Amino acid sequence: MTDTTGVTEGPVDWEQARALAYAAGLAASGSAERIPLAAADGRTLAEPLRALTDLPAFPTSSIDGWAVRGPGPWLPEGRVLAGGTPPPLSGDGACVEIATGAMVPEGATALVRIEDSTTGADGRVSGEPRRGQIPDWRLPGEEASRGEELLPAGTAIDPAVIGVAATCGYQDLAVFPEPRAAMLVFGDELLTEGPPGAGRVRDSLGPQVPGWLRRYGATVTGVTGPVKDTLAAHLDAIRAGLDEADLICTTGGTMHGPVDHLHPALAELGAEYIVNTVAVRPGFPMLLARVPGDRPRFLAGLPGNPQSAVIALVTLVAPLLAGLRGRPLPPLPQVEAGTAVPGRGGFTHLALAAFDPAGRTATPVGHVGSAMLRGLANSDGFVVVRPGTQAQAGDLVPFLPLPLLPGER
Repeated sequence: MTDTTGVTEGPVDWEQARALAYAAGLAASGSAERIPLAAADGRTLAEPLRALTDLPAFPTSSIDGWAVRGPGPWLPEGRVLAGGTPPPLSGDGACVEIATGAMVPEGATALVRIEDSTTGADGRVSGEPRRGQIPDWRLPGEEASRGEELLPAGTAIDPAVIGVAATCGYQDLAVFPEPRAAMLVFGDELLTEGPPGAGRVRDSLGPQVPGWLRRYGATVTGVTGPVKDTLAAHLDAIRAGLDEADLICTTGGTMHGPVDHLHPALAELGAEYIVNTVAVRPGFPMLLARVPGDRPRFLAGLPGNPQSAVIALVTLVAPLLAGLRGRPLPPLPQVEAGTAVPGRGGFTHLALAAFDPAGRTATPVGHVGSAMLRGLANSDGFVVVRPGTQAQAGDLVPFLPLPLLPGER
């Protein structure tokens, strides 16, 4: 890591770059905030979720039938429904009718299902409790004991987690703040509407990058651009964006050409590089910097070529946002390569690939030039080929999935 007045000795290894971005985000993750259960879906636990009481809190019937005491037949002495607190059974030979979810009365020695019972002319109940099967009642603490950690901090909150919290009696949860991200599009050559032509190209990153950011858990505060190719315009746009956002993603300008003003702008802002160029193909060059201020602020410089920009997102932005959200950086799953995938010398090769219907084999797709997006639209993620290696058909290789929203393929 260097400040912006220095130059890194060379591109950072891809796995190391991901680790550096994640560590920077985790170190900057905000203090916990409490929000209602209904608003917690998609957030991240900032504190362990612990049982506030035994679960269940009392012996609970799992059936409709009879709570009995001692050997039968049994004389009914009332009924207990869910939500009530029954008196103890009076003695052997007594029973109460009981509903699913009701509290089992003190003194009960067994439960008899309604379908396994009969009632005689004298009003007494006969039947046999079931043995050796799923218990007909749940004992206190069977699912969890009071104070037991049910889920650790860093757990992604989904409807199931909300259900567990509600069962425990929580009204709200401590969660990490949602990172705020903004986007700046650089390049006088870009069009924001209509087809490309006459030396100008249509901006494809301004419309698509916010969707990736949202899938990685950021709240997008805005998209600005194209920003004029001047240092003053770059500085104004970055400062304005960081007034609202924790992270700015810029597109283009990551080289040192005559109209590449990102590095000079970062120097002017006193920024510190976390990563300055990554040894990955496609995707070179990219950067991640920390911008000084009264709170943690970051800038991710994405290359101007569309596929390279997405690779910068999955390499640097996704781990940074995972850290900011307090989530673990997930390990890469192993998949079977459907065909041979070449290496890229001393660089990591991220090869766009699509799964077979079973989801076990990933086969590289076509149209994968750094300026192309057609291959990306037909892919599930990237086969990862480490430096100095290549993959053969049938090899197990790491796979970096593209992020999905619930319900997507």
